Amino acid sequence: MVSAPVADKQATGTPGPEPQPRRHLVFALVSLALFMASIDQTIVATALPTLQKDLHAQVNWSAWTITIYSLGQVVAMPLAGKISDLYGRKRVFLFSVALFTAASLGCSAVDNVYLLVALRAVQAIGGGAFMPSATGIVADQFGRDRDRAVGMFASIFPIGGVIGPILGGVFVTYWSWRGIFLINVPIGIALVVLGAALIPASPRRPSTRLDPYGVALLAVLLLAAMLGITNLGGGTTSPASAAFLAPELVAVVAGVLFVRHAARAEAPFIPIVLLKGTGFGTMNLFNFLVGAAALGFGALVPLYAENRYGITTLAAGTLLTARAIGMMAVAALAVIALRRTGYRKPMIIGSLVIALGLTTMALIPNGALSYWGLSLGAAITGLGMGFSVPATNNAVLNMAPEQTAAITGLRGMFRQGGAITGVSITTAILARSGDPGIAQAWTFGVFAVLMLCTIPLVFLVPDHRGSW
Repeated sequence: MVSAPVADKQATGTPGPEPQPRRHLVFALVSLALFMASIDQTIVATALPTLQKDLHAQVNWSAWTITIYSLGQVVAMPLAGKISDLYGRKRVFLFSVALFTAASLGCSAVDNVYLLVALRAVQAIGGGAFMPSATGIVADQFGRDRDRAVGMFASIFPIGGVIGPILGGVFVTYWSWRGIFLINVPIGIALVVLGAALIPASPRRPSTRLDPYGVALLAVLLLAAMLGITNLGGGTTSPASAAFLAPELVAVVAGVLFVRHAARAEAPFIPIVLLKGTGFGTMNLFNFLVGAAALGFGALVPLYAENRYGITTLAAGTLLTARAIGMMAVAALAVIALRRTGYRKPMIIGSLVIALGLTTMALIPNGALSYWGLSLGAAITGLGMGFSVPATNNAVLNMAPEQTAAITGLRGMFRQGGAITGVSITTAILARSGDPGIAQAWTFGVFAVLMLCTIPLVFLVPDHRGSW
């Protein structure tokens, strides 16, 4: 289902590309929003051990500060695509920034982990709406050059990955973990003011329908699955107990109902055509596995460095910086070369390199050179992500470029869903382990195997070369 080129849609009401100075300002603005969201993910991962101690929380519940953020994004991303069509991408973008900023301010003032988790869920709704609305804005602005613009837009994420861990380590070491949320407030205010002035109004499609039943089913599915895994991770719950089995049964029922609803509803939250087939179905599975192995791994690196190697919080945070630098080192080149290489080759190279980086981190011995070995493994993983991510992003978009916002949301949903699964299962294992550091090393080995499993899927993805 491939539509006519974007540039040809002006007759149907889709705006053509803006003049270059204007569109570059818009690109910079929406990139700043993504930058803020990326800082928030890595900065919180760095502070996870400190949050656990300061709020007197178990590791499985402190990890919810990360997983609930991913969960909120899973639900918000595809929903934001629908709402962007209904109310316009500019309105959704500005509202999501304001919501994210207000929730960040609330997170900085909490005194218990449960309230923090609740506010992180609100923050995630705002953060999850950034990517679909902003990607749609970028695609509208750049027309036929959307493939490179979207690729470069996605590559902004690692910049926050470089700065976030350093800021997190500095705040935790010299001030307080509360600063990791306060930093979002001035950035968010500036984004709302500048966005209102600079972003052009986007077309609305009043015929678009929301699907509250589908949204509710997906939320129940994810919350129930996570709750069961979290209960299992408390250390006192067995896999045969009702505290684990009951939520997982609810998740299975919700999953079956969600798929049936997507297949039968007139205007489902996620159309069934975007969930199945060798095109969309394969890429959804690919994104889920990459989310579990690469994104889930990133959230747990500082915890691994502290638990197994006794590395300080500030130094542990810089491991995420090493990963982000590795990604930045090749992402821009991968975007430029994408029309020549096609999708499959960089995706295969990326999966192999990520698996190598994960294996390296799992096998680093404890000693004087442990930090440098971990830095090498993290950087290798970043290189793999730099190869793979631009191709993965555009592979799905090229299947149906007229559904940019919806597809971006769906892609993010599966990646974040994989990250939720990876983080939740790993923290459950750590909470029950006598040696969390060694247990986490084994999970990195499993993640490496998952990345190798993505390679056969790549050959099912439609390849593409040349200009769009």
